[in-house]
Amino acid sequence: CRSRAVGTRGRRIGAQPPGRGPGGSLHLVETVKAAASRPHGGGRIGLLPRDLRVAVREGQESNLVLFCVDASGSMAARKRMGEVKTAILSLLLDAYRRRDKVGLVTFRGTGAELVLPPTRSVDTAAARLDGLPAGGRTPLAEGLLEAARVLRRERLRDPRQRPLLVLVTDGRATAGPGSVGRSLAAADHVAALGVTTVVVDGESGPLRLGLAAGLARRLGADHIPVSEVSAAALGGAVRERAA
Repeated sequence: CRSRAVGTRGRRIGAQPPGRGPGGSLHLVETVKAAASRPHGGGRIGLLPRDLRVAVREGQESNLVLFCVDASGSMAARKRMGEVKTAILSLLLDAYRRRDKVGLVTFRGTGAELVLPPTRSVDTAAARLDGLPAGGRTPLAEGLLEAARVLRRERLRDPRQRPLLVLVTDGRATAGPGSVGRSLAAADHVAALGVTTVVVDGESGPLRLGLAAGLARRLGADHIPVSEVSAAALGGAVRERAA
């Protein structure tokens, strides 16, 4: 089941004095009960400020799922982007009745791009994700920094959202001077945000360097090795952590 959050909206689960949590509406019954529990000497019940009770409500937390995907390479990258698109659309369809958002940052060539600003709209996502380019070198640092920028902005917009960063990469950084060192520094920057992060490791081939696993450790992230990046693997990783 999805995580529950105490707030000002949702199902009423109790009452408490004002000022002890999120502000709520007056809970009349509990207020009267509190007043009645005091000695009155047989007279009328009088309300005092300390008798006031406000409703405590329980709602569902919304999630922000931000994919940060390596779009470098050739055929493998194009197939990978197709699987990412399928996963995003599937997650948005699942979240139709909730307030979850899904966004996508890609990195390739010399920089990173927010291809899909966080949205709840399946139509918007389908239009923005049509024909994503792929190929070129791997600017991992730029991808991580762009993801961090988006996460900070969304946190300011809605601090109640639970962010989840899904990084799809083999851990290689090949764009620009000092690419490896810059990617590690960017990983430290992302880790400092305290966001739940998953690294989906798409490394393939007979020679495995384990770079994505090392990156996951640097990020304080879960590491999910997959033989092939698929919509099912991506969707499963998200649903397990955003439930």
